[in-house]
Amino acid sequence: MMRGLSKVYHRFSFFSLSPLTLTPPLFLSLNLNPFSSPLAAGHLRTQSSRPFKTVTTMTADRLHHLVPVNSVAAENGGGPIGSVSSSSDSNYTEDEESLGGKYRLPPPEIKDIVDAPPLPALAFSPHRDKILFLKRRALPPLAELARPEEKLAGIRIDGRCNTRSRMSFYTGIGIYQLLPDGTLGPEIEVHGFPAGAKINFVNWSNDGRHLAFSVRVGEEDNSGKLRVWVADVETGKARPLFQSPDIYLNAIFDNFVWLDNSTILVSTIPSSRGDLPKKPLVPSGPKIQSNEQKHVVQVRTFQDLLKDEYDEDLFDYYTTTQLLLASLDGTVKEFGPPAVYTSLDPSPDRKYIMLTSVHRPYSFIVPCGRFPKKVDVWTTDGKFVRELCDLPLAEDIPIAFNSVRKGMRSISWRADKPSTLYWAETQDGGDARVAVTPRDIIYTQHVEPLEGEEPEILHKLDLRYGGISWCDDSLALVYESWFKTRQTRTWVISPGSKDVTPRILFDRSSEDVYSDPGSPMLRRTPTGNYVIAKIKKGNDESTCVLLNGSGATPEGNIPFLDLFDINTGSKERIWESDKEKYYETTIALMSDQTEGDLYLNQLKILTSKESKTENTQYYIQSWPDKKSCQITNFPHPYPQLASLQKEMIRYQRKDGVQLTATLYLPPCYDPSKDGPLPCLFWSYPGEFKSKDAAGQVRGSPNEFAGIGSTSALLWLARRHDFYGRSSYDYSTSCRFAILSGPTIPIIGEGTEEANDRYVEQLVASAEAAVEEVVRRGVAHPSKIAVGGHSYGAFMTANLLAHAPHLFSCGVARSGAYNRTLTPFGFQNEDRTLWEATSTYVEMSPFMSAHKIKKPILLIHGEEDNNSGTLTMQSDRFFNALKGHGGQCRLVILPFESHGYAARESIMHVLWETDRWLQKYCVSNTSDVSADVEDSKDNVSKDATDSENKAVAASGGGGAELANFEHEGLDLMPRSLLW
Repeated sequence: MMRGLSKVYHRFSFFSLSPLTLTPPLFLSLNLNPFSSPLAAGHLRTQSSRPFKTVTTMTADRLHHLVPVNSVAAENGGGPIGSVSSSSDSNYTEDEESLGGKYRLPPPEIKDIVDAPPLPALAFSPHRDKILFLKRRALPPLAELARPEEKLAGIRIDGRCNTRSRMSFYTGIGIYQLLPDGTLGPEIEVHGFPAGAKINFVNWSNDGRHLAFSVRVGEEDNSGKLRVWVADVETGKARPLFQSPDIYLNAIFDNFVWLDNSTILVSTIPSSRGDLPKKPLVPSGPKIQSNEQKHVVQVRTFQDLLKDEYDEDLFDYYTTTQLLLASLDGTVKEFGPPAVYTSLDPSPDRKYIMLTSVHRPYSFIVPCGRFPKKVDVWTTDGKFVRELCDLPLAEDIPIAFNSVRKGMRSISWRADKPSTLYWAETQDGGDARVAVTPRDIIYTQHVEPLEGEEPEILHKLDLRYGGISWCDDSLALVYESWFKTRQTRTWVISPGSKDVTPRILFDRSSEDVYSDPGSPMLRRTPTGNYVIAKIKKGNDESTCVLLNGSGATPEGNIPFLDLFDINTGSKERIWESDKEKYYETTIALMSDQTEGDLYLNQLKILTSKESKTENTQYYIQSWPDKKSCQITNFPHPYPQLASLQKEMIRYQRKDGVQLTATLYLPPCYDPSKDGPLPCLFWSYPGEFKSKDAAGQVRGSPNEFAGIGSTSALLWLARRHDFYGRSSYDYSTSCRFAILSGPTIPIIGEGTEEANDRYVEQLVASAEAAVEEVVRRGVAHPSKIAVGGHSYGAFMTANLLAHAPHLFSCGVARSGAYNRTLTPFGFQNEDRTLWEATSTYVEMSPFMSAHKIKKPILLIHGEEDNNSGTLTMQSDRFFNALKGHGGQCRLVILPFESHGYAARESIMHVLWETDRWLQKYCVSNTSDVSADVEDSKDNVSKDATDSENKAVAASGGGGAELANFEHEGLDLMPRSLLW
């Protein structure tokens, strides 16, 4: 699990790139409003997924600085901060609305928060006696994103470094001893690598005596490729793992893994791979795809796919790996043949390793995660044992949620056994629409079975298999779930006792957060694996585990730790967060470094603690007296907002659904004295199966207000008129109230599909939120802006189309606006365009472009890699708005993907949104009552729009490749970080 988590961190990385001439953002603007003045914000929402291996892990939203104990992947770090190419003089003039422009800076009070140096990431040693402080840098320069990248089979590759493109890095590693009193000893700085080195994939050896990590220095030649280094933890001295300077890491997929305390298996670039394939000037023939066999193949629209034989050759060139077995004493030998290895998984006893690879025939319509996949087992000294499976190309996985690949899947090692495998196989052909029982069967087998020995059935499931938490032969927890109904079950099984009947421990709705019992805490085994921790309470022989829960309540989350008897179901709450002022969470066990039973009176856990105004710090809690020792003392990241005001508010939608939002107000603001403020409404819709679940409170009023580089909360710091105007009172008019994350539940109860009433429920939710902040006197009714990223941008455009009376303007970033361009499903919609034509059309703000009369700012990365949000979506939507005389502006950010990374881009996004809000929100003088009447007129015209919609649906891009917008989905079962 630890290594799997490092792979997830890797997917969120970006690479350091060589300087190139920077292209300014592309501006397209249509402005018909005589008012002028600017401001804005946004919560960036991105998601990335590993195409080869499902990682079942608890969402780590609360772990602001913490990274996995035994495998630390790349984070932002090191190097010069990018500079903005425009001058520091950012005074606004109307001429700047013309096409083209330069990168601009937002107001200093916003810029200073974004430019603040980031806090280090933390990682504990396997024995919990040391902590790594992994040092990072602030935002990278755009030159790093500008480096060439290959887009192949759903991934993006930096050819010079032979790794994923835009990969982040650390600038340094500090090692601290954790002393018995909870304090930290002096720093031991890892040293010996070249100055300016960029560090990735930091990984502890099992005994905690060494660190392995990758280093890259220059990037103009081979020196930019990654090399593996090792460091002695006691001295901090680092050296290259390989004596030869010509051995480079191939980190396109997996990178390296410790096999024992002195041996590492490394994915390397084959020394014999030759020159880069050359693209032929004249193709050998046309590009042909065929379905003469009449197969039903429906795929969501994927980006960056292979296009021809040349792309196939490039993919092989960059991804083919030669495994090398390297010892700390300098011994090196080849391990197996070269192949496109995607995963290296050693058995718990480190005697075997499972190698997963992909091979031809490749596909032009699905990414590499669906290519033919082969899984083999080898001994760790390089002897082939057996082939577990060789799965064919999987182009035909149905688009219905919970559909899966045929054959063996989720193949893993039992964490509680030396070398036993387990996996799942579907019984419904992988098609979630097929009704069958059982739906999944879990099998288990020793890695080297006796001749003729068949796999043993471990458990049968009627829902879709979602993972196993292992403990020992007497206890394991098996998870299954079904997305359509939101049902989730947890089974208790005894893997070593066939006569013990499996039983359901929990059977609940995944949406019902109030009933969530929590997840079992895991302990580290001597082999470095993680199993369910059994806890003994004195001489009591009962089987107890620790359930770590978020503690959702109508008053907000109150995290807890329960001592839970598996056999009787009885619970004892042994720890709970301070609910009056603080928000505390349990992170991991700290008393599992020794073998043997764990006793409650010797328990130690790592916790985090924060409040509305105090940033996250980490503590060690010790039993039996529950003494708390603070082990970090991070400074406040933005002291200028240390006294911001935060409140979790509750209100009701007109259909009775209970809604919540987090209301932020500027420091020292008093509504009775200062009057209502301009307000920024920033959200992201979510789908639910029941009104009760939709109305449940999520989050805590005591959580620290984390402010990201594009967060709406940046505007709490807005104090003065950056653009030199004198038409308003500076003490209040430039400050903002922020309504963050108002719940926008789209509910489809029973057999009803949520999206069939999307617009109706969207508008009702927004109306309720706006009415509440106006009622409280904190928001001026004619100065409320709406914004969002991705699906939130889709929401923004729809609200301006269908509820113009609520908002003065909108900011939409990286959205999709025409659902006919995603005909085989989007977000949580798994019906096709042809199955739900009216839903696709009515949900698309593109079809209602003629209704959008309020100003809307569209921002999009030119290299958006997210399925469903092609840059073309914003381009076409802008043209549709312009074609109807709408007030709109389109900003295309060169080199940026779905989320924005470069300092120049982020600063410019903030400048654009700040300007937009100042001009169309702060300075807005429109009559709200007139807007309400206009809104009613729009509704009355809906019945006459069907003909236009039908024309748009048939000619608006239905033949385009489908896109699947996957952000916001959380379909995997949860387990613990450790």
